[in-house]
Amino acid sequence: MELTVYEEKMEKSVSNLQEEYTSIRAGRANPHILDKIQVDYYGTPSPLQSVANISVPEARMIQIQPWDASLIRDIEKAILASDLGLTPANDGKSIRLVFPELTEERRKELVKDVRKKGEAAKVAVRNIRRDANDAVKKEAKANEISEDEQKQMEDKIQKLTDKYIGEVDNLVEGKSNEVMTV
Repeated sequence: MELTVYEEKMEKSVSNLQEEYTSIRAGRANPHILDKIQVDYYGTPSPLQSVANISVPEARMIQIQPWDASLIRDIEKAILASDLGLTPANDGKSIRLVFPELTEERRKELVKDVRKKGEAAKVAVRNIRRDANDAVKKEAKANEISEDEQKQMEDKIQKLTDKYIGEVDNLVEGKSNEVMTV
């Protein structure tokens, strides 16, 4: 039995968590929080990055410069409709998003959210471990592998699980520290 399928699934769980963490704002302007925003561009929903230049001129500001000035209203609407909680400032040519300084209470809420997402990723990794162990047990029951091979496979699966749970813990720790840093 090949374990690479399960390892890839565990890897995807960790990379999915990393993607989720890019959308959590930690007081600093990170252009990746705009990654999921779609703008109506001549009737076609398009990612914001494909219709505008996004830059970070200051630590707590994102500037969005649309290539087509007629899109400013649509970009504003898309940002307001998103769950970012930011109010765009429009000067007719570009849009500025200013990130307010996070309060201590808000930081603690964000850390709870970070931990919750981390726990969900751990559960996903453990579910993959369970699936892998079930597959090994099936093979052993069907006499396709010996008991020793079953034990070795289960040990490898556990090592993989430990490795990816450790990666999740590191991500949670890193993001929590980033959020709590003023």
